[in-house]
Amino acid sequence: MPEGPSLIIFKEDLQRFVGQKVLEISGNSKIDQQRLVGKKIKEIKTWGKHMLWCFDDFTIRIHFLMFGTYYINSSKDRIPRLSIKFQTDSLNLYAAAVKMIEEPLDEIYDWEADILSNRWDPKAARKKLKLIPGTMVTDALLDQTIFSGVGNIIKNEVLYRIKVHPESLVGALPLKKLNEMIKEASGYSYEFLAWKREFVLRKNWQVHTKKTCPRDETKIAKEYLGKTNRRTFFCPACQKKYE
Repeated sequence: MPEGPSLIIFKEDLQRFVGQKVLEISGNSKIDQQRLVGKKIKEIKTWGKHMLWCFDDFTIRIHFLMFGTYYINSSKDRIPRLSIKFQTDSLNLYAAAVKMIEEPLDEIYDWEADILSNRWDPKAARKKLKLIPGTMVTDALLDQTIFSGVGNIIKNEVLYRIKVHPESLVGALPLKKLNEMIKEASGYSYEFLAWKREFVLRKNWQVHTKKTCPRDETKIAKEYLGKTNRRTFFCPACQKKYE
């Protein structure tokens, strides 16, 4: 599943379509496709893992789920979710969730929760975390209402950086560790974005998919933890469990 930083790159890649008129559209998406014909994309935004194509009076939300992808001026050998022909280019979306939004985006999205937004508010995140003291940090970091854009890789790397065991409870974290988690959720995401642009992201992973801890050479544990039951990599020696 693409994480917030990857969506930023997707948005940049698709900027060529801003201002272009939709000439033809097809695919197996259940939205009112013909409503897009003749319309121009005014702006492309992101909120966490959501890509938002803004038209005059509605927005198309794209969620790439686990295996969603897109092709510009090319296609795969199967029916796309959406196939759009613009004035100078074509775009094909596959394995993505597509939804039409009628309401103003400010009524739906909390921009202060987006870890890569210039409106990101760590104080708001701290306030929300204090309302869920019994939640494991492995679940809290994946809560998109608190950390919009954080995915499994970012979660694993952030907890490793701050030396916190993924099964630690939010309410048991010392204030210093809580603040570190909030700070690194956004800070690491910007590093992720930079590494992704330079094609060196995997080289910079410290714990995700790794076998040995680079800090103390302990064997890395791999488990499926929390209510989210996501694949979690951690060092049982240097990541302290707070409960």
